[in-house]
Amino acid sequence: MSYHSSNHPPRRQGSASRGIKKAYIDPAKFVNSAQASETEVYVAKHSFEDFNINPLLKTNLRAKGYVQPSPIQDQAILPALEGRDIIGVADTGTGKTAAFALPLLHKIMLSNSRALVIAPTRELAQQINSDIVSFARGSNLRSAVLIGGASIGQQLRDLRNAPQVVVGTPGRIKDHMDRGSIKLGTFSIVVLDEVDRMLDMGFLVSVKNILQQLNPIRQSFFFSATLDTRVKSLIETFSKDPLSILVKTSDSSSSINQNVVRFSHPSEKISKLHDLLISKEVSKVIIFDDTQRGVERLSNELIARGFSADSIHGGKSQGQRQRSLSKFKHDEVKILVATDVAARGIDVPDITHVINYSQPNNYSDYIHRIGRAGRAGKVGYALTFINS
Repeated sequence: MSYHSSNHPPRRQGSASRGIKKAYIDPAKFVNSAQASETEVYVAKHSFEDFNINPLLKTNLRAKGYVQPSPIQDQAILPALEGRDIIGVADTGTGKTAAFALPLLHKIMLSNSRALVIAPTRELAQQINSDIVSFARGSNLRSAVLIGGASIGQQLRDLRNAPQVVVGTPGRIKDHMDRGSIKLGTFSIVVLDEVDRMLDMGFLVSVKNILQQLNPIRQSFFFSATLDTRVKSLIETFSKDPLSILVKTSDSSSSINQNVVRFSHPSEKISKLHDLLISKEVSKVIIFDDTQRGVERLSNELIARGFSADSIHGGKSQGQRQRSLSKFKHDEVKILVATDVAARGIDVPDITHVINYSQPNNYSDYIHRIGRAGRAGKVGYALTFINS
């Protein structure tokens, strides 16, 4: 039997970011040279074959080329299989999805459990679901994806099929709670991925409401890049004797060359950007701008100048966002202009440059933006435009 997943044509939704007060960031924080990595090579204590998980999962892992787990996988999977609540503090791109997906899928295959996975953005929710589909291929498990911008009617039909795995964003999950179309008391496993980002986006109340409705006898996974007071308080309230695993390298990637691009008048910006994009070092780039309107304007200008570009933001339908991201992943376009909706949940390993055409709202957002480059051991570049 095959793994069923819902992801259907969406409707338009979203609005531009307006009125957000930017925190002052010292321009010196945007300047940093990539450092040669002197980090000791991590030696895993286990292989994926060592884990006592369903044979089908092992077969799928072998087919995907999984042999040695990453640090977060190596340290989280075994205690998770034993039923422990897990707090994982890890940078983006460290393999967190497999760290929670394999234990929850094994538990579902072993018993009649159901799992709810909560992510801050549509793109991250879809990426997580795609990974889960891949790990569970050949099983009879069903999943549903609950995200804004997609057909709620189709989601209602998917939920009536009693999926064992539901992946969604807080707002749309809350919509279904209010409709009575999802009974959270039947879920005994919960995963919150990118907890800090969810709270930054204003989802604290929704997340609390969701957690309060879940089966009180449950296993919980919390993954976050940072552990500030809000995140700690949430975890303390909704977990039981959690195991904390810290696999975090630094506040900003040491493999990213960071610098500023100074301009004295707005009319200079596009010319300076043009010059950057035609340099031979630039191969694949994400450009961040503040608003949906600004992103569309800049994308259209770059296309008019002959660049291979597309855009992604909250004002596009989910189908449009998926198509833009797919073209970028498959090198059909080399430049993706984006609002911060793309700062997390985009897993494209060969991005060479991140360009902040507008400054981020705060330093945390800056770190998440530039984390798109310099992945998989490669040196990346981050350039931030500064009005001098």
